[in-house]
Amino acid sequence: MDAWERTWESLVAAGDERSYRAGAVLLHQGDPPSHVLLLLEGRVKALLTLPDGERLLLAVRGPGELLGEIAVLGGDDRSATVIAVDPCVTRVLTADRFRTLVRTSGAEQVLLRRAMRRLREVEAWRAETAALPAGRRVVRALLRLAMPGRDGRPGVGLGQSEIGQAVGLSRGVVAAELARLREQGVIATGRGGVVITDLPRLRALAASGRGSV
Repeated sequence: MDAWERTWESLVAAGDERSYRAGAVLLHQGDPPSHVLLLLEGRVKALLTLPDGERLLLAVRGPGELLGEIAVLGGDDRSATVIAVDPCVTRVLTADRFRTLVRTSGAEQVLLRRAMRRLREVEAWRAETAALPAGRRVVRALLRLAMPGRDGRPGVGLGQSEIGQAVGLSRGVVAAELARLREQGVIATGRGGVVITDLPRLRALAASGRGSV
């Protein structure tokens, strides 16, 4: 068992269970950092609201993720809103309890490394969004956002507008790119979002530099 697994198990054991329905808000941007959530089941999306009211999709997270820990450790207000994509089960720890456990277990470096990795992921994503054409943006976004659904198949439980928020494209452009991928048999779409039906093919499209063919 590595350092993160030990840290995770100790945090889960100390937390109280809290469940959320799909669409519920788990954390609000701008709120004080009163607690941390440990995501055990389900997927969540993190959204940043800009001063002009525009919303950006920052990430989709799944089981095994800490939510809200950076604000708690830094003493800052919440930097994003976190919303349940699926029904979610979490453990909740108050900020004081979380900080005490982190300090006594010596887990500061483990959490710092995870936080830095997240920041690097976001920076790489934003660089791609600025440089790539629409097709490749959508393909890479699907790969980045995909997680196993309840049926085990990888998918993105987001609508076209939300995928557009993630890559700086309009809903119409995203819809056109998804239609091309659907015609190739790479994905299937429905009310639940996008299901990836041919993951190797999608990866090949991302690697080839051809977002649509």
